[in-house]
Amino acid sequence: MVELRGIGKYFPVNGVYALDNAGFELRPGEIHALLGENGAGKSTLMHIMAGYLKPSKGGIYINGKEQHFAVPADALAAGIGMVRQHPNLVPGFKVWEDCILGSEPASGPFINRKKARNQIRSLSERWGFDLPIDRPTDSLTVSLRQKTAVLALLLRNAAYLVFDEPTAVLTPGETQGLFTLFTQLKAEGKGIVLISHKLEETLGLADRVTVLRKGKTVAVRSSADLDGKSLGNLMFGLEETEEKPGDPFLPNPEIPAGANPTALSVCKLSVELPGRPFIRGVDLEVSPGKILGIAGVRDSGLETLELAIAGFLRPTGGTVTVNGRDITGQGPGAFRNAGAAYLGAGISGSAPSLSIRDNIILHAHRRSTRGFWGKLGFMDRDYLDTWIGMVLSKAHLFRSPGAGMASFSGGMIQRLILARESAEGASLFVLAEPNRGLDQVSRATLIGKLRAYADSGKGILIFSTDTEELAILSDEIRVLRNGVFSTRIFSDPLKNRNDPGRIREIKNRIGRAMAEETPPREKVEIQGAPHG
Repeated sequence: MVELRGIGKYFPVNGVYALDNAGFELRPGEIHALLGENGAGKSTLMHIMAGYLKPSKGGIYINGKEQHFAVPADALAAGIGMVRQHPNLVPGFKVWEDCILGSEPASGPFINRKKARNQIRSLSERWGFDLPIDRPTDSLTVSLRQKTAVLALLLRNAAYLVFDEPTAVLTPGETQGLFTLFTQLKAEGKGIVLISHKLEETLGLADRVTVLRKGKTVAVRSSADLDGKSLGNLMFGLEETEEKPGDPFLPNPEIPAGANPTALSVCKLSVELPGRPFIRGVDLEVSPGKILGIAGVRDSGLETLELAIAGFLRPTGGTVTVNGRDITGQGPGAFRNAGAAYLGAGISGSAPSLSIRDNIILHAHRRSTRGFWGKLGFMDRDYLDTWIGMVLSKAHLFRSPGAGMASFSGGMIQRLILARESAEGASLFVLAEPNRGLDQVSRATLIGKLRAYADSGKGILIFSTDTEELAILSDEIRVLRNGVFSTRIFSDPLKNRNDPGRIREIKNRIGRAMAEETPPREKVEIQGAPHG
């Protein structure tokens, strides 16, 4: 088996001790989950195991013998390979060419291309990958890119495979296919490491779980002995969690009088641009106090619709109206000036290279140039300091404004950007993949904030490939497929949003809608009613 003993890692560039006496072991024929909050050191530990980083102290052992990896190729030669969330494949290469790169069969001084292609096809068929081996890598979906990366490792006889957040951008069907592959690999005696933020999903798949907290290994357990709550307690060092009444994060506790009846109206919107998935004749509305979720894969036009609404893409037809103001084709500035905020995937909306202070005053600094000195370009420091303190307080963050934004975790950045945009008076929030890369506590906090925003009268539109996230948050879900809406799912308001049965039902309906052919008219489904 593979053992990591007493691993420490220090990064002198920023003075961070990412790992401190961390340990991990992986046995043949097991699926071992590595869990922890953001910044716990999970990826760093696995990058050391796979040869991408060298440990500052400690050792790597395979079957009791210490190993020293200078580069990832050394780890792969020892049987350890890593599959990233977005595998790096060679642009322009065919699938079989990418897989064989560096291990080409030769006939004398020449590459035997026929033998190489047959070798990849045979291996793909053996594992049931059904890979289009002659297709260019540029045209592959994320799921097929992952399979290509796995096949390249299996070609080199990798015995231990590390998967870092592999399901974050997959559809439910693709996720189930990946889990089936894990089961196959396990049955063949391969050791699998799974890093994931989806705790319930991970517990149902893994044999064992190792938990990291602040760079240290704090627990190794059989997954059968854990549930979501006990695992969360281990990850975050909690004895128990409790709901806190009220939410001082919100500036407006009630729906303002005279609010627009529709926060966002999209009518017959079409975008057809070269090299980008199209959308055609899309209609949607977001009312104040409601959360509308848009499900689909990125290639179905999800990102195209999102960017067109936020003003980053010019529509070829149709209109976008925000708070009663037509902003069609006028750019992101008009979208913002109409009282809307856009937060792209993950922690978009921030500038990591700037300080916390500069990120907070991104918009407010324009209002601070007042009076005589303002005309000369000087900003009102007292005004800005008051603004910064208010935003940090709303975000429940206590850090020096002069510190770098990079010192915040993903969850902290999300809270800060939401607090900033709320303080700016946004009444409509458009978010893409808001929970991507967040740990369990940060995800729960963000979900609570967004629900509270809706309760205060703000309209929220969420684009996500995470069907569980949409099931928990949304009042209504639309499924986008091949550039048009195929299904409309209304949530039952009488059911508990966190009820596992409710979540499972909605996820299944989204999954079916994403897998079937797009009907000529959008289907309407009510949660709790018979399917169809």
